[in-house]
This record gives sequence, structure tokens and C-alpha cells, in this order.
Amino acid sequence: MRALFSRIPISTATSLFSSPAKPLAPSPSLVPLRLVRRFAAMAAAAAEEFVKGRVFPNGVAVITLDRPKALNAMNLEMDLRYKAFLDDWETNPNVKCVLVESSSSRAFSAGMDIKGVAAEIQKDKSTSLVQKRLANDCTMPEIIEVFTAEYSLICKIHEYAKPYLCLMDGVTMGFGIGLSGHGRYRIITERTLMAMPENAIGLFPDVGFAYIGAKAPGGGAIGAYLGMTGKRISSPADALFIGLGTHYVPSGDLGSLKESLLSTNFTADPHKDVESLLTGYKKEPESVPQLEKLLPVIISSFGADKSAAESVEELNKCSQSGDTEVAEWANDALAGLKKGAPFSLCLTQKHFSRVASSHGNSENHLSKLAGVMKLEYRIALRSSVRDDFVEGVRAVLVDKDQNPKWNPATLEDVNMDKVESIFEPLGSDAELNV
Repeated sequence: MRALFSRIPISTATSLFSSPAKPLAPSPSLVPLRLVRRFAAMAAAAAEEFVKGRVFPNGVAVITLDRPKALNAMNLEMDLRYKAFLDDWETNPNVKCVLVESSSSRAFSAGMDIKGVAAEIQKDKSTSLVQKRLANDCTMPEIIEVFTAEYSLICKIHEYAKPYLCLMDGVTMGFGIGLSGHGRYRIITERTLMAMPENAIGLFPDVGFAYIGAKAPGGGAIGAYLGMTGKRISSPADALFIGLGTHYVPSGDLGSLKESLLSTNFTADPHKDVESLLTGYKKEPESVPQLEKLLPVIISSFGADKSAAESVEELNKCSQSGDTEVAEWANDALAGLKKGAPFSLCLTQKHFSRVASSHGNSENHLSKLAGVMKLEYRIALRSSVRDDFVEGVRAVLVDKDQNPKWNPATLEDVNMDKVESIFEPLGSDAELNV
């Protein structure tokens, strides 16, 4: 969800962690209308620059993410523009398929623009508007807008009827996985680097990653492992094994693939046309999936029945294994868990466990992505105003001392009743409508 690569400058850091004695910000109603319109126009102009759309003569519609300095981190205006393209093209008979790409080989998208989100949360937490600290309602309209736009866009992508292809070349993390991982055709390369590192800044791995994990081998254990530890996936074989990718295409062939797509004469079945084209370009990874080899210990350590504390206990046992590969994996996983906020780890385990247990049960709302996104909306609004988030941003992105002071500080100190409260319904008119 969050782009750990979106850095917060010193000027922003000063405003983020200033004293509560600082004068309150002026009411929005006192801001001159001309300034509101000016800033809105500036934001819209920036979104037009960062998210570009074009329909080619043969019916291929292309979205190009072009914010390379921020690794294509997505803000609210970019989310809205992206979805507007999809909405328009969905009903346009001249559009046969959608291709999403990046202007840079460094990154497809590093996720949400965390700088803006953190600034809005901290700004609102310092005003009288949010003194009640989000009991059952989120009182920060800007944050509500961001999560509503993100999660609605994810559902749109998942349900898109026309072929939707993503070239996941380079860094693809957090919301970058949300933009690609729920699409029909997910093309990875040898440069693809994926991760869900949200626990390290006091949040939780969202964007429906628990839904992806529930469908992966291991009954959700691999998803929980990746989500809780923030482990990076750089192997095409592993990405294909867990379903984050559908086709492996070497990066040197992406240009030719795009040219072939743009010259395709589409039939009445565009999906068949796209699948035939991709078959000609996909390659088999040179290595075998490491995650498949480690699946037994991943299941024993991160199965749906394991609490966060039990996962740590099991990993400590694995770290003493006579199998060097297993021992190294366990130590690496323990190091990943140590970076996460204890509350976030318990929250993540509960969430992923519930989604995994619901997989395949059509009567359970969590067996569908829309149901998962509705639940994650509740979790996101509540967990994003916890103090752990501000502390995680400080430690990882601002001061960069990598030494966050989490509250609670240990897994043993986490109040599971508070964790459970994060899942509770919002007000009747406050739920995500997808």
C-alpha cells in the first residue's frame, strides 16, 4: 500500500512532528475560493502529467505512469485520473484492450504517495477535528478520499471485462501490486521487484494482498509470510508460483511485445487475441521457485492457525535446523518480523488468516475481492491514525535511524481486543461502496 520509496523532505518532516502548541490551521471555510480553485487546478495538471492515456488506431488503450522521480508513487489525483480512463474505455466500443506501463524501467509503481498521506494525517490529528481519535468513524476527509479512490480502483481493475495487461517491470510494491496484481494479464520481467513492506512503518499490507495470498499455494501461508516479513520477491519463478505474475517476458522483449500488441487486428474475442500474443513472448524462468521448495516450513510457520507469537516461536525452531537453507530462511524471516510494529504484525496475521479461511466459501463475503476491500477500508482508516504510523514514518523515511519506538513494544504487550476492534463495522453510511 505504501511506497517506502516516497521520501519526505525536511520541510515536511518539520511540519509532521511539530509541537502540539503550534497554532491550529485555518478552517477550510476561511481559505479564499480562488486559492482552492488554483490548488485544485495545479493538482489536476500534475495528474495529467503523471498519468497519461492514449488510444491507438487498432483499439489498444495505453496508460503510462510517468512520475519517475517518485518511482510512480500514486496520489489521489493520479488515482482518480487512472480510474477515469478505465471508466471511459470500458464502454468505448473502439477500445479492445488496456495496456498499463511505466515510462521508466526503474519502477512500475512503488505504491501510494505516503508523503501526502502522512502529512494529511498529522495535520488533522493536531486539530480539534479529530480529537476523538477515530472510535468508529474516520473524521479525516482527505484520508477517506485516498483510500476510497485506491480501493475502488482496485475493484474496477479486478472486474474489468476487457483485457487488462500490466508490464510490471522494475519496482512493484504496495499499491503498485494493487494496480497490477488484480489484473487479468500480469507480465513480469527479470527486473521485477515486489514487496509489501507496510508493517515496517506501522501499517498493514493492504490492496487486497491477503486475497492474492489466499489463492496462492499453501492455504494463505505464503501471503502471510510475505505480508508479515515484508520479504522482497525478485525471482520470476517465485512471482509466477504465487500468482503475482501470469507471464514472464524478459525486459528486452517488452518493446517488441508492445509493438506487436499495437499492430494486432483484434477479432470478436480480444482475450483470445491477447493470450495468443503473450504465448509467443512468454519464457520459462531459468530458476525453480524457492518458495515452492520452502513451502512446508512456510506453512508450519505462517499457517492460518498460527498467531504472530507462534510464528516467531516456530521460526526460532527452524533457525536451528540442520538444513542450512531452512535455517537461513528462518533467520531472514525473523529479521523481517523484527522490523514490523508488533500491533501491525498481530493485525496482519488476523486479517490474512480470516481471508485465507474464507477462500473457496462463496457464502463468505471475504471469499470475494470486494468483500476483502470493504474490510481493508475499515482497517486502513483506523490503523492509519495510530501513533505507530507516525513513528514508522519518522524512523524509516524522515530521521532514517531505522529505530522506531513502537507502542506496544512487543507482541506480548499487544491487546488483542484492540486488534479485534479494528475490524468492526464503520457507521452505516461510512462503509466502502464497491
